[in-house]
Amino acid sequence: MRAAVYSSYGSPEVLRINEVELPPIKNDDRVLIRVHNASVNQFDCLYRKGYLPTRLDNGLKKPKSSILGIDVSGIVEAVGKNVERFKVGDYVYGSCFGSHAEYVCPPQSGLSHMPKNITFEQAAAVPCAAQTALQALRDVAKIKLGHKVLIYGASGGVGHFAIQLANYYGAEVTAVCSTSNLQWVKDLGAHYVLDYTKEDFTNNGQKYDIILDAVGKTTFFSCLRSLAENGVYITENPLYPMYHPVQLLVGSLIGRKKAKLHLANPNDMDLEFMRGLIEEEKVKPVIEKCYPLDQIVEAHRHVESGRTKGKVVLQIISQFACVDP
Repeated sequence: MRAAVYSSYGSPEVLRINEVELPPIKNDDRVLIRVHNASVNQFDCLYRKGYLPTRLDNGLKKPKSSILGIDVSGIVEAVGKNVERFKVGDYVYGSCFGSHAEYVCPPQSGLSHMPKNITFEQAAAVPCAAQTALQALRDVAKIKLGHKVLIYGASGGVGHFAIQLANYYGAEVTAVCSTSNLQWVKDLGAHYVLDYTKEDFTNNGQKYDIILDAVGKTTFFSCLRSLAENGVYITENPLYPMYHPVQLLVGSLIGRKKAKLHLANPNDMDLEFMRGLIEEEKVKPVIEKCYPLDQIVEAHRHVESGRTKGKVVLQIISQFACVDP
């Protein structure tokens, strides 16, 4: 099969399209998927660059796992003998490692049937970003009806799902993004929009029950005066900016305002939950651009710029053209 692989850490140019062996069904609970689409996440860029914490997991000098990708949509080609939820021919989406390839073989616990009303491209945009936003708001922040929620980086992959989910839970949503994205994040359901290039939300005197930094550009201490008395600050990046790890630790130990770190915990129950919301048209994935697998380098450059509008997706099966919604 064809796959985007890397044998050393570095810039997007370390990625190559090579022929590799088809993944076997090693365990009885695994599902072989012919991949239609996969998304590109900041996670992929960090692993490709060899960010120190990722090297502890994937090899200090060179990557042990040479195929990136954590989101997938496609068609089931084969199943292990203990798989009961899926059969050959099912359309599925979910979370797995190594999805930047024509075939992948994840455990069934990270998969769900695809929502019936979206495309493979759109389905591949959902798993990591939507589950990150959902778990941060629902499980970490304990979002409630009437909460005031501020989402920093609201136009990105996690951010655009967070707007819609906070709206679903009945919160008042303030979205912070750049000038060009103000209208479309409002169209997604934000009640208020702030242009970070013109206004610093920490100086506007407003208090928020939840501040979700979806891009890792703020700190707990910088947001303290914008948090309500029992407010929760959540970040997706534990190591940036400088001194942020100390702030997260201190914030979790003192005071009633809390600092939390959240990384997605992929699971089939949350994928099923998101499938229901998408089919009920309460949430919709937004794709800025779809790249063919052969343009994996350009896709990484795009995501690494930090200026994505929604999600960036790869088209893996070459005989189907990318479709930008």
